[in-house]
Amino acid sequence: MKIGSFHPPQRTLMGPGPSDVSPRVLEAMSRPTLGHLDPVFVAMMDEVKALLKYAFQTGNELTMPVSAPGSAGMETCFVNLVEPGDKVIICQNGVFGGRMKENVERCGGIAVMVQDEWGRAVDPQKLEDALKANRDAKIVAFVHAETSTGAVSDAKTLAEIAHRYDCLVIADAVTSLAGSPLKVGEWKIDAIYSGTQKCLSCTPGLSPVSFSDAAVERIKSRKSKVQSWFLDLNLVMGYWGGNAKRAYHHTAPINALYGLHEALVILQDEGLENAWARHRKHHLALRSGIEAMGLAFVVPEAERLPQLNAIAIPEGVDDAAVRSMLLSDWQLEIGAGLGAMAGKVWRIGLMGHACNPRNVLLCLSALEDVLVRLKAPVKRGEALAAATGSLMA
Repeated sequence: MKIGSFHPPQRTLMGPGPSDVSPRVLEAMSRPTLGHLDPVFVAMMDEVKALLKYAFQTGNELTMPVSAPGSAGMETCFVNLVEPGDKVIICQNGVFGGRMKENVERCGGIAVMVQDEWGRAVDPQKLEDALKANRDAKIVAFVHAETSTGAVSDAKTLAEIAHRYDCLVIADAVTSLAGSPLKVGEWKIDAIYSGTQKCLSCTPGLSPVSFSDAAVERIKSRKSKVQSWFLDLNLVMGYWGGNAKRAYHHTAPINALYGLHEALVILQDEGLENAWARHRKHHLALRSGIEAMGLAFVVPEAERLPQLNAIAIPEGVDDAAVRSMLLSDWQLEIGAGLGAMAGKVWRIGLMGHACNPRNVLLCLSALEDVLVRLKAPVKRGEALAAATGSLMA
């Protein structure tokens, strides 16, 4: 069998990620490949670091993209900061808090779980109670924007509580970076990781991370080796360091980094606060249409992520059938529920380049069409008017 070139269909990606990639990013990735130690490429690396500091709102010198997706960013934080026997308080309100637990245990640490209802923000009082009961804890970890549920937690307050008990703070910002207010420096978050495929509208495969001076000191003073050679920041810092001479560590994904650079330039040109406001505006329009249709959100409004909308599936509606029809008939992708929310919610993303009026109206039109054809209990003909009214307000 002779295999030819692969030509993917043109989809509109409105799931939990990846999101639609900006054409500017795709064009940037097609530029000539340089060597990963070429001085011109090294100069671009410094620009990526500066742009990431802006996106994270931090002055942390150790701010860089890990050469792997967001899950590797998570692992970078845990393998470098957790040593065998370390006690880590983990706030779990969805799937990704569970992955934090897995990382801690694989590092030989002790995970103390603080559980909250899925679809709700982390309760700061529960964290405080756990810290009072575990005075020997060294780290607090939580998900700022829980992708599995669409809930956002108060990272500033959680970090303040953790520091009162002399703990370092690890935060997951995979879905929040560039989509929701995030101020790493002001909130004193010690280690944070994200992904490029969400609100940055870049391709998957890179994980921006940032570490405070206190976190770097902890990494440098470890008693045991970091269990991952590839993710050991004591080694990686030699390649992503602040001087012109870089020590070879690995072959960086050169063209992917061109794409990230362009995505960050787009964010800089729009302005971070404008990007946050755009995600909020289009969420409100989508909300107006969803509610006019008679559907409901599962996360209380004050705890809702604008860029990841968890919608309750109406009684008797076949989750998989709806998503399949959206994909085949409308070329539109939305996400299924994960874990405890599997089969109970649809996750509709409004992220980065995909967060625009056209996609809001497309999603509402397509969803109404499919649900009406499946004889679901929805109101007809009201969603677009409601969303348009919100957009014009």
